Parts: sequence; structure tokens; C-alpha cells
Amino acid sequence: MPYVTTNDGVEIFYKDWGSGQPIVFSHGWPLSADDWDAQLLFFVQNGYRVIAHDRRGHGRSTQVSDGHDMDHYADDLAALTAHLDLHDAIHVGHSTGGGEVAHYIARHGESRVARGVLISAVPPLMVQTESNPGGLPKSVFDDLQAQLAANRSEFYRALPSGPFYGFNRDGVESSEAIIENWWRQGMMGGAKAHYDGIVAFSQTDFTEDLKKITVPVLVMHGDDDQIVPYADSAPLSAALLKNGTLKTYAGFPHGMPTTQADTINADLLEWIRS
Repeated sequence: MPYVTTNDGVEIFYKDWGSGQPIVFSHGWPLSADDWDAQLLFFVQNGYRVIAHDRRGHGRSTQVSDGHDMDHYADDLAALTAHLDLHDAIHVGHSTGGGEVAHYIARHGESRVARGVLISAVPPLMVQTESNPGGLPKSVFDDLQAQLAANRSEFYRALPSGPFYGFNRDGVESSEAIIENWWRQGMMGGAKAHYDGIVAFSQTDFTEDLKKITVPVLVMHGDDDQIVPYADSAPLSAALLKNGTLKTYAGFPHGMPTTQADTINADLLEWIRS
């Protein structure tokens, strides 16, 4: 299987399919490149080269005990893009992956980047602070860590069964296959990486990253996102970006790239071609 080895010796697994302009996908917590299946198949069939990696400690990448922070995530992505010598790349990030994309572009520059896409993404900042009073209390994320430490397997069933895909909403039909696939991906990764990753996605402030980015960025977010609340993320990110476009989806959940893949894929393709 294809891997790239980072400067600190971590092996990062990646998929690399097709040819054409590259689209690089960064997954959400605590999943893997497999979470992008619907997008990888769609875009490779539309003439793009598609690349998706497993973040360190996730999926098939090395389960190291440290480095589970946005600096390392961004540097690992930079190592992948350098290894594949990607240019004119479109970087798409979902949830935590959106933070990874924003931090990568701001930290490593735009010489290899054509565009960015933030889907249901964590920027600019999730946790409540004095300067971010609208954020979620730190106790919310402490509780996530406690549930993970107590019984990760049960926790990884409950989250996709309920708020992640909006299956807890009246009138929404649940999918056992989608829930099981989420659980499968989560349990492939390492508990330490996932535990530390909660701090990374909730406490990293991406405000200055967003301000630095000059390439076009599409911000896609559902207004019924129960994981990353819409009002405290998408409109703020779009406003901070120099060349940001906000697209809001009425009633869509956090996991909309999976449950509403047809809509998300079509809109993303239209924007990329615009």
C-alpha cells in the first residue's frame, strides 16, 4: 500500500487515483480516507486526480503517541503534497479536515494550491473563550474525551447513530450501514490519537490562518449541524477569508458529504469549474 514517511518517522497512508488536476481530501475526526468514498469515485469519474490520506494515528497510518495537533497535521499534508509533487491542487477538508486544510495553506503557502473547500469545518474556533463567547464550553469536549476513554466502541456507535448524520431528527431515516462504516473507520485508528485530536479540533484558533489565505475558498455548511454549529463557524470563516464563498444547506447535518453526497458533489464540481 502507498505510504509517505514524515520527517518524524510517521507513515501516512494515502490513496491516489486517476489523472488531471489533483483534488486532495482531508477527513474528519476520528475517521479515515474511506470517508471520502463517494467523492473519490465521483471526481475520478469526472476527470480529476483524487488523493485522500489517513491522518496520523487514524486509519492505516502509524499509531504514534504524539504529534496529534494541527501543526503536525498540516506538516503531514505538506509531506504528502511534496512526495506526490502536486501543483494547482484543490484541497477539500471536512470537519477537522477543514482545519487541517486551512492551517496547511496558511502555514505552507499557496504555491501548490489552486483552491480550498471547507465542509462542515471546525474553523475559526470551536471552544468558548473570552474572545469567542459564542463557542461551545470546554466541558463539552472534556465529556467527549471521557466517553472515549470509558468505552470507545460504544461512543463510536452512539455518535453516528445520532447527531453526526442527524439520525436523531424526526423524519430522518437512519442507515445502519452508514453507522457501521463510521464505527469501522473509527475503531481502525488509535485511541490516543483520537483522544488528543479532540483538543486539536476544538481548541485550535484558525482565525489568523483564514486571514492569510488568498486563494478562492468555498465554505459549505448545513444549518442543522449538531457537531460544528453553523452560526459559530461557517459565516465567520467566510467573512475572515479574503476570497471566500459561503454556501448554506437548509436542514443538512454534519455528515452531509455522505448522506447528501449527490448534492454536495454536484455543487462542488460546479464551483471548481466556475
